[in-house]
Amino acid sequence: MTEGSALDRAMTLAEMAPHASVTVGVLAGREEAFPEGRLHRPPVTRLDGTEAPAYVLTNAKRGIGLGTKRNTTAPASDRGTAVVVTDRRTLCLVGGDEDDSVIEVPHDSVVAASYHTGLLANRFVLRTPRKQYHCWAKRSTSESLLSAAAEYVEERTSETPDEIEVDDGANQLTYRGQPISREAHPGVPDEPPADSGSADGDGPDEAGVESDTAHGADGSDSEIQYRGKPVDRSE
Repeated sequence: MTEGSALDRAMTLAEMAPHASVTVGVLAGREEAFPEGRLHRPPVTRLDGTEAPAYVLTNAKRGIGLGTKRNTTAPASDRGTAVVVTDRRTLCLVGGDEDDSVIEVPHDSVVAASYHTGLLANRFVLRTPRKQYHCWAKRSTSESLLSAAAEYVEERTSETPDEIEVDDGANQLTYRGQPISREAHPGVPDEPPADSGSADGDGPDEAGVESDTAHGADGSDSEIQYRGKPVDRSE
């Protein structure tokens, strides 16, 4: 696909998209903040012929959390991350030093889609039967966009989801066949180092309380935790 045809297709897809987050700049790799491109290849060149993007999430400092939010990839210093939710899949693209990392999560492999809002960053989370993907979004991303993207994916899931067989490091930690969270069990072996609370993170604040709140596709809030224990917000 030539640069001109990529731009033309990006313009068409952006006009057809149901949400304003799908922009020509991101799809065609023409964002002012990334003179050399957020990615090595514009996202539009990775879409199938009839594939249509519906929502786009971006981040400049974090990539995709594989299995747990602490196991997060990072883009190169002059690159970034784009998460494109299409009518078929969620396409996670992270710009590296020499090439882009590409992770594909088909809707028919998803068990649940949710999102987390935090003090310093937001996440869009996809769970398959044995894997979990944390797609980081910049803090200015509206909750309405995260909620709409989660609902969009949930509406396209299968009653019998197919597992993603690619060994991408996103396997969930399990106990007796049930997924558990490393964040809620700090004593679990091989736990990655705790988040440092960087300017684009959503790690614990100075009091140790998790700074992000989980929401399902319907927008319902989950519990806040402190050192792996539920916190009663009524107190």
